[in-house]
Amino acid sequence: MSSISELMTDDHRSCDEIYANAEEAIAAGKFDSGLALWMEFSNRVEQHFTLEEQTLFPGFEEATGMRAGPTMVMRGEHLQMREMLKSITAAIEGKDADDALGQCESLMIFMQQHNMKEEQVLYPMLNDALPKEETEQKISSALVAVQNVTSG
Repeated sequence: MSSISELMTDDHRSCDEIYANAEEAIAAGKFDSGLALWMEFSNRVEQHFTLEEQTLFPGFEEATGMRAGPTMVMRGEHLQMREMLKSITAAIEGKDADDALGQCESLMIFMQQHNMKEEQVLYPMLNDALPKEETEQKISSALVAVQNVTSG
């Protein structure tokens, strides 16, 4: 079985791939397919955030007693990204490629920095603090469920 870090990092890469396809469609002026891909990306990101906020972060906080540390920072960044996702969705729905792509660039920079903090700092801390097999099983089940919903 993969580690918590590997599972969550793989999910980041999967979301990145959907993002790239959405951005490409928007840049080509294919707003219908761009919006569909963007909604798929947004839903996957939301599922990723939910898994972290409802399963991983509370478990980490319970195990370590750290409630105002990295998990609090990540929750704050999730809120910021949720607002950015909504704003980009509106730009795509308005068929404003320049606005959408400009906001996408800002989101991608923010998200890359966020993901780097998670992958290099937080996920290794989760690996050390959380019960390995139980947590990895929860992550695997959640990710399979998300992929089944988005692909089927």
